[in-house]
Amino acid sequence: MILINLLPHREEKRRLRKQAFFVGLGLSVVAGAVLVALWYVVLQQLTSAQQARNEFLRAAIHKLDDEIKDVSSLKSEIDSLKARQRAVEDLQTDRNMPVYLLNELVRQTPEGIYLSSIRQDGQAVLVTGVAQTNERVAEFLRNTNTRSEWLERADLQEIKAGAAGKDSRDPKRLFEFSVRVNLKRPQDVSAAAVAASGASAASAASAPSPAASAAKPS
Repeated sequence: MILINLLPHREEKRRLRKQAFFVGLGLSVVAGAVLVALWYVVLQQLTSAQQARNEFLRAAIHKLDDEIKDVSSLKSEIDSLKARQRAVEDLQTDRNMPVYLLNELVRQTPEGIYLSSIRQDGQAVLVTGVAQTNERVAEFLRNTNTRSEWLERADLQEIKAGAAGKDSRDPKRLFEFSVRVNLKRPQDVSAAAVAASGASAASAASAPSPAASAAKPS
């Protein structure tokens, strides 16, 4: 016996395919929503972790800023203490500078010069006096410029001819002069002495010894 299907099988297959398509589409939508939800959760966790790290870094930076402020205040206090110490040391060293000045003027003033006044303003010293001749003043300038250990940069301010005195019977004329000179500080003198000793030691080391000179064949 032959069976013949008279139902519309094409429409039934089309309906089944459409149903399977919508089921697959729904599953895709559900899977996409699950993936988006999972990505959102992971993103929120990453964001929370980054925010926690940012907060930690802010706290550490704030702590470092406070420490830097403390260090800056300590540095300023140390600098002020060093400035006070330098001021005290300068006062202690400057206390003996008038003695050095007077001793050096006595050593470097040649005969034929009479100093009438000495005025000191910091490191600058103004010396006034009278001299028998211009050559005496020139010698005084040379001594203070080249031979003095404590004086330097002597500069002649003024020189003029003047009488020996109103009531003096000596017609000999004198020369009134004023010289500005700089007084070195003790630390500058010590540094110059060290440099001079080093230079002399170097020159002595570079010079040939007498024994080597004698042994050298002619």
